Amino acid sequence: MVNSNGEILADDEAIFTYNNRGFKYGDALFETIRYVNGTLFFWEDHYFRLMASMRILRMEIPMEFTLEYLEEQIKKTITANGLENGAVRIRLSVYRNEGGLYTPSTNNVSYLIEVSSMKSPFFTIDNGTYEVELFKDFYVNKDMLSNLKTTNKLLHVVAGVYAQENGYANCLLVNTDKKVVEAINGNLFLVQGNEVKTPPLSDGCLDGIIRKNLMKLIAASEEFDLVEASISPFELQKVDELFITNSIIGIQPISKYRKKEYNGTVAKSLVGKLNAKARIGV
Repeated sequence: MVNSNGEILADDEAIFTYNNRGFKYGDALFETIRYVNGTLFFWEDHYFRLMASMRILRMEIPMEFTLEYLEEQIKKTITANGLENGAVRIRLSVYRNEGGLYTPSTNNVSYLIEVSSMKSPFFTIDNGTYEVELFKDFYVNKDMLSNLKTTNKLLHVVAGVYAQENGYANCLLVNTDKKVVEAINGNLFLVQGNEVKTPPLSDGCLDGIIRKNLMKLIAASEEFDLVEASISPFELQKVDELFITNSIIGIQPISKYRKKEYNGTVAKSLVGKLNAKARIGV
């Protein structure tokens, strides 16, 4: 069951017409959220990112789009699927209503909520082989649109196909200045000694929710020093550790890049702190 504008529908029911702007122009945003036993992880951060993104894209924010209303609709969808007592992956999509060509005839929006069950209630570390490679066929733009979680993800899709064809678990994307900005499905962190480094938003990386919260944890830690700075591809084989973050996996250690192999020591130490922060919601 899915939730389309507050109405619970079967997942095989027709919802969109061929004029849907998300389909025709990628004119849509989405949030991917983790839910565990009644709690939406980092819900306020997701909500305020969505509202800010809608303003940037000149979408009209409906009066009923409050923090409480959307949380209620998400939980209604979870209940309709009988998943309220488990771990759930949620995708909340907001798209501009149909009409117009490149220039829309309305800025009003609709929303769709999809849910699916997950095995683990909290973030866990995958210790398996996770090899990555640079993807250099196309580049991430250094602008605010690249920071948004839109449905316009062709670069990421093509990079995913490249990774699959070449036997990699993921690819690292570079911007127009040839700086490494993110992975296909999340933000990138490097560890060198007690320094933890991640690219700035000005380099074009996604304004990730886990990135934001992990940066707060690292900055408040006496154990690590947080650095927000551009990353050269030449740094990748010199550091002690690489890991990827997103709202579903939490932290994914990278085990290999070209001839360099990494340990996941810092990633393992941070995942417990991240779980604690998600549970208490601060």
